[in-house]
Amino acid sequence: MRAHYLQHVVFEGLGYMEGWLAAAGYEVGHTRLFAGEALPEPDAVDLLIIMGGPMSVNDAAEFPWLVDERAFVGSVIDAGTPVLGVCLGAQLIADVLGGRVYPNGEKEIGWFPVQSVPIDDSVFRFPPSIDVFHWHGETFDLPDGAVRLAKSVACENQAFQVGRSVIGLQFHLETTPESAEALATNCRDELVPGTYVQTEEDILAARPETYQSVNALMSELLAYLTGCS
Repeated sequence: MRAHYLQHVVFEGLGYMEGWLAAAGYEVGHTRLFAGEALPEPDAVDLLIIMGGPMSVNDAAEFPWLVDERAFVGSVIDAGTPVLGVCLGAQLIADVLGGRVYPNGEKEIGWFPVQSVPIDDSVFRFPPSIDVFHWHGETFDLPDGAVRLAKSVACENQAFQVGRSVIGLQFHLETTPESAEALATNCRDELVPGTYVQTEEDILAARPETYQSVNALMSELLAYLTGCS
């Protein structure tokens, strides 16, 4: 089995997912778009993971590789391959499928709860409420055919699913203490006071069980998406 992830900046990698994929027997490849690496053929991928990044899907003039990335993501989705988008990755999926990506009313940075949206058993089920790690200033409209899975006070569309094999998360379940520190270090200028913006100290003070909780949920989601449950 071949997993492939798209990386937009050096400091946002797989985090917890790296160990899960290894334990599940995946060979893992990557395209570091910021370094000009080439995308694989869509049929060479059994699982696609699209990571986050500080740029917007609307920044193709500054980051021209976004054009090819959009086309690649669309081809993988059309092939029925499982696809997971995280933060910018979720916004890319929404954009590719016809949703609009635009600034959210509030930046959401730090540990804040998301709530599940009442739905049936045909889609992935989130717990009623769980504290997750956020780092975003944009949001998106749900594309046609998408089912909303989770919301928060600050952002209506936090997670969505399209069909059986495509899930987008506005937040980060892959977060580890190391990846949270990397984001805080590299994006410190975004930590301006706001209703839903924690201080760096508060972000990095998250307890071990908080990370364990989000990582366990990521395990469930990956198992659901790949049929490994």
